[in-house]
Amino acid sequence: MPKYQAYKDSGMEWIGEVPAHWDVVTLGSILKPVSIKNCPELPLLSITREQGVILRNKENKDENHNFIPDDLSNYKLVEEGQFGINKMKAWQGSYGVSEHIGIVSPAYYVFSFLRHVNPRFFHLAIRSKLYISFFASASDGVRIGQWDLSKTRMKEIPFLMPSMAEQTAIATFLDRKTAQIDQAASIKERQIALLKERKQILIQNAVTRGLNSDAPMRDSGVEWIGEIPAHWGAMKLKYLFKEVNERTKTGKEVLFSLRMEQGLIPHDEVSDKFISDENLVDYKIVRPGQMVMNRMRAAIGIFGLVAKHGLVSPDYAVFEIDAKAHPEFFLRLFKLPLLGTQFRLNSKGLGTGSSGFMRLYTENFGDIKVAVPPKEEQIAIVSHIETESAKLDKGITLLQQQIAELKEYKAILINSAVTGKIKVPGVEEPACKETREEEVA
Repeated sequence: MPKYQAYKDSGMEWIGEVPAHWDVVTLGSILKPVSIKNCPELPLLSITREQGVILRNKENKDENHNFIPDDLSNYKLVEEGQFGINKMKAWQGSYGVSEHIGIVSPAYYVFSFLRHVNPRFFHLAIRSKLYISFFASASDGVRIGQWDLSKTRMKEIPFLMPSMAEQTAIATFLDRKTAQIDQAASIKERQIALLKERKQILIQNAVTRGLNSDAPMRDSGVEWIGEIPAHWGAMKLKYLFKEVNERTKTGKEVLFSLRMEQGLIPHDEVSDKFISDENLVDYKIVRPGQMVMNRMRAAIGIFGLVAKHGLVSPDYAVFEIDAKAHPEFFLRLFKLPLLGTQFRLNSKGLGTGSSGFMRLYTENFGDIKVAVPPKEEQIAIVSHIETESAKLDKGITLLQQQIAELKEYKAILINSAVTGKIKVPGVEEPACKETREEEVA
């Protein structure tokens, strides 16, 4: 894209040159703090890194991790076109110009604009990589994941100001181009979803129907299973999985965490939280060849196979696997939504889903019947799944790389436009800087 005819030194090395007719101001010169309260009847808003200011769904427990008081009279009003900041996460980019009217946490900052600023231009600019780094510099670490933004230092953050007409042209251009980029990325996301769905169907058909589509079938005698190959059996899990309860006396073994995709991985790789050996005493010992189940999340497939000696949470179930069962076959079976439904129906406790305290106890797990092919067929099925899944995974990886490239291009495009590194269509440079000074006077 074309560049401007004339540039000047911004006076800041990390910004570099800017168009000669642009002003370099500070946020303190264009933002005015506001704090209006006693509007509890208005919608509750969140300020996020991904989207800026959004409507908050109080009913969605997965979305809401912060406590919401019954009395919201102390919450701050945010009007459409005002700038809101989550001051503890501003260093991550958790701020933006609101398109809604509502209320936010009293700990957040809210600002209105003091001078001619296109809110959409400001939103796109301030959320670009350049400015996020400034907010990080203006924040002080409080604890892991939360830094407190200094309002005094924030006011000194520089901001590049083109004319109002130019701001509008840049915002219009970026909205059009980023919408095109987002649409392209969305198409690829849907393609990924289809490939993942194909992979799920591949696995489900293989572990519940086998590889021979011409094999004679028979009724399994279990309603939710239906028909199975005639030479397969139907067996309760307690005959294949025996719970063991070996505990550590020292806590010196490696602690593992159980994850959906990665399975069992060292706790230190996924958490900065230090746990002393003393606090690990009485945790469960796991040994290679065993299977681990997260009792509270079995319904969403949180199972893992043990590859190395170590420890897991005492709330997990650890099983020895019978010789008739191929571990990888049953791992794939247990991760199917089909089995997840049975695990959920057989769980006990209060509530449902992630908002409750439902546990799949060993006796209930053991009473569930599953279809069981001969051991050699289990091994063949796993080999087939791995071969075919690898092809699908390759396509998914390629699409994910393309999405990452689109996101990077989008970020570069926004950053280049709001810092004047490129001149967007529809922008006319003034003949002299006096024209610009008259406008903002």
